[in-house]
This record gives sequence, structure tokens and C-alpha cells, in this order.
Amino acid sequence: VQLVESGGGSVQAGGSLRLSCVISGYTDRRNWMGWFRQAPGQEREGVAAIYRAGYTTYYADSVTGRFTISRNNAQNTVYLQMNSLKPGDTAMYYCAAGSVGNVFSANGYNYWGQGTQVTVS
Repeated sequence: VQLVESGGGSVQAGGSLRLSCVISGYTDRRNWMGWFRQAPGQEREGVAAIYRAGYTTYYADSVTGRFTISRNNAQNTVYLQMNSLKPGDTAMYYCAAGSVGNVFSANGYNYWGQGTQVTVS
């Protein structure tokens, strides 16, 4: 199983970015995809999650109304659209896949990407 993120970059506050995560080798879609982020010196934080075989989504309070998670199963890709970005959103963003219990607990995810950096100034 491989997860590859892309789409990170540097933007000014108020700007937008769309992150993508391509999944390969994980054909069973009865699992969750999550986006996490980790800033230097801070713990990894769950941001959003989506069920690959359905449409259920969850968002952290800090991003509700600004971020949107979506999926395209035909392309084995999960997206995170990030609008109205703030300096506090600066972090390395990771996508993860797994059977999960608590969608915002890293322990529920079995597979992780390498991360993509988002910097908001």
C-alpha cells in the first residue's frame, strides 16, 4: 500500500490550496482516509476524514467551514480543499488510510504518506 500526497506550497493568509493523496495497493474501500497535520514541536492533529465506500465526513473544529475533504474512487484519490488559510494552518500535512476507530486518532490508521508542506504567511 502506498499513499502519495501532493499540492502543498506557500500561500498568503486568505489563500487556498488543494492537497491530493493517491492511494495504490489498497483495493478494499471499506476503510477511512484521513488528513492529519503536524507543526514543528506539536503533536499530529487530525484535520478531516472520509469513508471511502460512502460519503460520511468529519472535520476538526479548527477547519470546519474552511476545509473540504472529498474522494474520487475511480482515480483512487482523496482531496483536501483548503480555503481561507491562516498562518496557524502551517504544518506538514499527511494522508492516512485505515480501518479506524476514532477518525482523528492516528492509531486507527495503518498506512501513511510522506507528507506535503503547507506554509501560510
